[in-house]
Amino acid sequence: MEEARRVLARLERIDALERSLLEELRALLHEAEEWVKAEREVPETAVDAVARGRQMLQGTSRTLLA
Repeated sequence: MEEARRVLARLERIDALERSLLEELRALLHEAEEWVKAEREVPETAVDAVARGRQMLQGTSRTLLA
């Protein structure tokens, strides 16, 4: 029974970390999108990276691997 509690506690910590990481990624993507809009000469690789990041996060609900 104690082993099950430890496993569940670890899964809960992982879930909390995943939510926190997704929040940080969304904030970073928002800042990157604002940068791309504001700057005149943004490298094409940066524009592509922002677009790929948006696509990745749109397909993500609860996991980074979805």
